Amino acid sequence: MVQKVYITYNQVHTMCQDAAPRILNTFTPSLMIAIGGGGYVPARILRSFLKKPGNPNIPIQAIGLSLYESLGTDSQVEKPGTKVTRTQWLDLGSLEMANLIGKSVLIVDEVDDTRTTLEYAVKELEKDVATAAREAGREAEETKFSIFVLHNKDKQKKGQLPKNMVEDGRYLAARTVPDVWINYPWEATDIQEHDKMAQQQTIE
Repeated sequence: MVQKVYITYNQVHTMCQDAAPRILNTFTPSLMIAIGGGGYVPARILRSFLKKPGNPNIPIQAIGLSLYESLGTDSQVEKPGTKVTRTQWLDLGSLEMANLIGKSVLIVDEVDDTRTTLEYAVKELEKDVATAAREAGREAEETKFSIFVLHNKDKQKKGQLPKNMVEDGRYLAARTVPDVWINYPWEATDIQEHDKMAQQQTIE
């Protein structure tokens, strides 16, 4: 039986607030890329805490990646798939991609489970930005990617992140948790029942 843990919006808000100073001190991001759909809400909350007085809001762009498949026997539980599928991506020739060149880019997702999705996102974004920089004659401009997730599951990972990203401290998880199934509030169809369950069983 998979242990389910319920996370509230307030907990997500607090995790983003707690992580923001570390992100500003370590990453100083100039742009965020949210991995849909779990990265959308944390990215938007995080932006409020990353905004410096007198500076504009940090732009948020979005990509869509799918790795999960239904178990079929229980509609409330999913299991990691084996293939990453793009459902939304940045256009290589667009202004969006050009705006990434030479920037400090923070990739945001809700959970680091098998790490397969994060590995794919980093590799593909690095490759596409390098291509865009080459075509624009801007290869001398260094683009740095960092990662923020709400939860990192303490388990063996299938995917790998670039060694220099980990060594430079450009990976941050607000919480490291056991290998449990995490129910986020944006997945709930009954938020009152979700919050009720969260009061009885939570991860800090």
